Amino acid sequence: MKILLIEDDLDLGNGVRIALSEQGMDVVWVRTLDDASRCLEYDGCDLVLLDLGLPDGDGMQLLSRLRRSRIRGENAADLPVLILSARDAVSDRLNGLDGGADDYLVKPFVLAELLSRVRALARRSYGFDGETIEVRGLWLHAPTRRVSVHGREVELTGSEYALLKMLMMRADRVLTRRTLEEQTLPGAQTNASNALDVHMANLRRKIGEGFIRTVRGVGYVIDVQPPGGAA
Repeated sequence: MKILLIEDDLDLGNGVRIALSEQGMDVVWVRTLDDASRCLEYDGCDLVLLDLGLPDGDGMQLLSRLRRSRIRGENAADLPVLILSARDAVSDRLNGLDGGADDYLVKPFVLAELLSRVRALARRSYGFDGETIEVRGLWLHAPTRRVSVHGREVELTGSEYALLKMLMMRADRVLTRRTLEEQTLPGAQTNASNALDVHMANLRRKIGEGFIRTVRGVGYVIDVQPPGGAA
């Protein structure tokens, strides 16, 4: 999953970045609200780790903008946010949670606890229990890489499996072509490449129509509820 880490402390930020990266997560680390806003607007992410005391303002300002959908991006109003702050008063924690944060972790914290909370938010937000994902009869079992549709097992290539897993983990979230290419098809991010189209067509043929919907000019999404029209 792609995590946006917003933390101005160099030592803490680097430590968190390394810990998350070692767990296989894609981490983008920024140190200001301005840089964070640009990342959210143009690149998107799956989860935000938000410091409150930043050089160019208070992190609560960014949280408020997210919850009011004042930042473009993939369902920004529903984006999971975990606050990381030295503000340890009960009133501060209540303000953070009431202001729209999904969780609040007081500094200094143990990295193991941070990782546990990140995994919990991922499960809560994307319906991923660490092993199995299910969307409308489409099943993906991560440990064995097995995929089935209404009980019928489907054989996928490595690229097709990576695309499907990413879409299923972010069900109901539109993923841009750029995001899918960068995360699942390294080397395919050129205007002349149609690798994504080829893999997507093969994937749809194998799992059946009606699961993956094209959002024209943007990318693709797997809807938790059946879409009204054809993809």
